Amino acid sequence: MINSLILRTATKLLFGLLLIFSIFLFFRGHNEPGGGFIGGLVGATAFALFAIAYGPKKSREILKLDPQVMIGAGLLFGVASGIISILLGTPFLTGAWIFPVIGGTELHLGTPLIFDIGVYLVVVGFTLGVIFSLEEEK
Repeated sequence: MINSLILRTATKLLFGLLLIFSIFLFFRGHNEPGGGFIGGLVGATAFALFAIAYGPKKSREILKLDPQVMIGAGLLFGVASGIISILLGTPFLTGAWIFPVIGGTELHLGTPLIFDIGVYLVVVGFTLGVIFSLEEEK
């Protein structure tokens, strides 16, 4: 933890922006550059910045989930996206799609989105697990 008024003030401003940008990158990655990996890195950056400014204990409190739980949940999402394709009679990790209409707009939802959620959770969990352990050793 660094005791700096400037860092703490900047963290308050940047934390929300980084999380919003992380979600933007996550959803943008479906058809353009981005996705679960880079979105997860940006999301982890928000919590890492918070840990540097306020300490890893407060950052863990805001995160609400243990990083190891996030890694496990992400792996389950990834495997689930593959199992869905097997249950549909296609090879493991083959994309399957549904097209629900909500409010007059057709959504394209598929197993690649589930896989990307898994990647996002694994990247955030792993990155924060490493950063928190390094911060707590000081």
